[in-house]
Amino acid sequence: MAKAGNAGFSKDLNAFIKEWKDKPGNLIMILHRVQEEQGYISRDAAFGVSELTGIPLARIYGVISFYHFFKTQKPGKNQVSVCLGTACYLKGGQDIIDETRSLLKLGEKDISTEDGLFSVEPVRCIGCCGLAPVMSINGDVYGKLTKNQIAGILNKYRSQ
Repeated sequence: MAKAGNAGFSKDLNAFIKEWKDKPGNLIMILHRVQEEQGYISRDAAFGVSELTGIPLARIYGVISFYHFFKTQKPGKNQVSVCLGTACYLKGGQDIIDETRSLLKLGEKDISTEDGLFSVEPVRCIGCCGLAPVMSINGDVYGKLTKNQIAGILNKYRSQ
């Protein structure tokens, strides 16, 4: 079993876990904080949380896998979110995400590109329904998209 120190937790995160370990609803709060600090919840981090809290690893992974917010793979430098909410879906959101994943050569279960430059995830709503279909990269929003626009948009982020 990995040691908590190997999880790479900061002093602040260790203090947060210590403060929350005996409070009701602690696991979700702790996992949010781990992901906030590290960008995702690594295997070492899950072991570290288990060791520091006494919560069984199976329960930790149960929570991580139940809530789609939690990521177990390191996100890319450029985080691409494609809206699949009702308006976006009806106006071609699935085509946008499929084209994005194809251009980035992501396999069915891949979240991030091999070079770590991009990660792609579907989201339920970006809040720009009037611009459907919508994609966001690092907070920059692109609306009324067509598949033909995706390559040009991604290229802007390759050189940053």
